[in-house]
Amino acid sequence: MKVIVTGGAGFIGSHVVGELLEKKHEVYVIDDFSSGKLENISEYLPFINVICCDITSCEYRKIAKRICPDYVIHLAAQASVAVSQKDPFLDVKTNLLGLVNILESCRELSCKKIVFAASGGTIYGDVPEDNLPITEDLPLKACSFYGLTKMTSVHYLELYKKHFGLDYCALALGNVYGPKQDPYGESGVVAIFTNKFINNEECRINGDGSVTRDYVYCKDIARAFVMALEKGHGIINLGTGVETSVTQVYEMIKIASGRTAPLRHVAPLPGEVKRVALSNSKAKLELGWEPQFDFNNGIKLTYEAEEKRGI
Repeated sequence: MKVIVTGGAGFIGSHVVGELLEKKHEVYVIDDFSSGKLENISEYLPFINVICCDITSCEYRKIAKRICPDYVIHLAAQASVAVSQKDPFLDVKTNLLGLVNILESCRELSCKKIVFAASGGTIYGDVPEDNLPITEDLPLKACSFYGLTKMTSVHYLELYKKHFGLDYCALALGNVYGPKQDPYGESGVVAIFTNKFINNEECRINGDGSVTRDYVYCKDIARAFVMALEKGHGIINLGTGVETSVTQVYEMIKIASGRTAPLRHVAPLPGEVKRVALSNSKAKLELGWEPQFDFNNGIKLTYEAEEKRGI
């Protein structure tokens, strides 16, 4: 089947591309390379089609029409909470205008389904402790502009399903980590800390280190996206159901590396959700998915790969 992967040269996208190829799909990567890197997909270049294009442009529609995909996996996004707080317009342009452009293309081409990367860490907002781990029936309540665009995206997907019959699955991701993640951005604490340990540089923790996230290994996430092409509907959480604090992440990388790195606490990030753990009960039921990598093993694999890569 023909599958377009927007943002396919990014961290998550590159792993999704690899999984699609294993399943013998015909893959078209569409990426503007503003954050994606050709090196992320270099091993797949003989087997995929790569097109440089902005998802908000008219050119995207022309390209999609030539491809006429069976499915679209939509990963391209402005993916930083901090950037969204500084530049809400950029967030809206990429995450909402880009989505609608893709949805209109899917509708015109009678695409079978769109699989969308939602955000399990931001679309639900801060939830009471007795609602953890978070289930999909909780109301959506963003507390950052990034979360707001992701939340609004889910509503767009639902209305396109209702009015035009375009099937969708919105995978609400936990904090994805693993090899190829950019250690120089404002998100991805595992990648950032791994890089600091490798280079014996200072690690900075925003706030007191008690903020928790549900960390999911990249290979598990990629597998779920490919499974969702033909199974699952609506919002589906991809998580482990386990909370891990930023302080715990630091300590686990310290153990995995056998090294030490200086540590400093700085100001908390505005708009940051305090605690996240995602139930994966619906993912088990509808996709037949559950994580295969626990955090300890995933951290070790990530550190070994990035040390070898020389980040």
